[in-house]
Amino acid sequence: MDSEQTISLMQIIGILWKHLKMIGVTTLVVFIATIFITFFVMTPKYESTTEILVNRKLSPENQGAQLQQVQADVQMISTYKDIITSPTVLTTVNKTVSDYPGYPGSMAGIKDALKISNETNSQVFSVTATATDAKTAAAIANETAKVFKQKVVKMMSVNNVSIVSRAVPDYDAVSPRKALNLLVGIVAGILLGIMLAFIREVTDRTVTTEAFLTDELGLTSLGVISEIDQVDVKKRIGHVHRPESSVLITDGKGDVETRERRRRV
Repeated sequence: MDSEQTISLMQIIGILWKHLKMIGVTTLVVFIATIFITFFVMTPKYESTTEILVNRKLSPENQGAQLQQVQADVQMISTYKDIITSPTVLTTVNKTVSDYPGYPGSMAGIKDALKISNETNSQVFSVTATATDAKTAAAIANETAKVFKQKVVKMMSVNNVSIVSRAVPDYDAVSPRKALNLLVGIVAGILLGIMLAFIREVTDRTVTTEAFLTDELGLTSLGVISEIDQVDVKKRIGHVHRPESSVLITDGKGDVETRERRRRV
């Protein structure tokens, strides 16, 4: 980069200080817009979770193979996850919850609203449903777990699925994250204000200093014309155009002559 185009740290600080008011206004506007969107536009969403245990019951004579069976059940969880989000399960779930408030709108919407997760080497996995209504979220999670338990017996010819805990409505919204949104709004407002400040500085072609003409453009300075304040101009005009005044003149003999004269400065 050419040294003439390099902007020093002091110049950057000077630009920011010069446009500090604009940066503050921009930050305030973006922050207010974030508050409006977060509290009045974005729809709150709620989550509810049910837990399912995969554990095949073994007969006493097969206790020696229990460890191998546990590992097999853990590996089957990946297959169970696919079954839960398949049309085989969700078609029934969709029919059941279609009249609930906050219904996701379709079977595809229910699939997007479900999240399946489990810990490493754990036989328990969770089914979490998200909806704009807390009770509907719990209903979707519970209905999904119930239908899955019924379907997997016929599909896999196994009976190793148990529902450990049912989902209950949680009235604390998980979205939007209000504090995070407001923080992002402040940061975004500051960054936008800084960007606008530099854009305005780059596009501003107004000559404000003599140094710009001599140093940047290489011109010769012939002098500086100072700006006169409007109040001073009016004062000076007032001194020049004062009204006429009467003057008494005596001739030494007692005669008095009145003459009009204009005072000039």
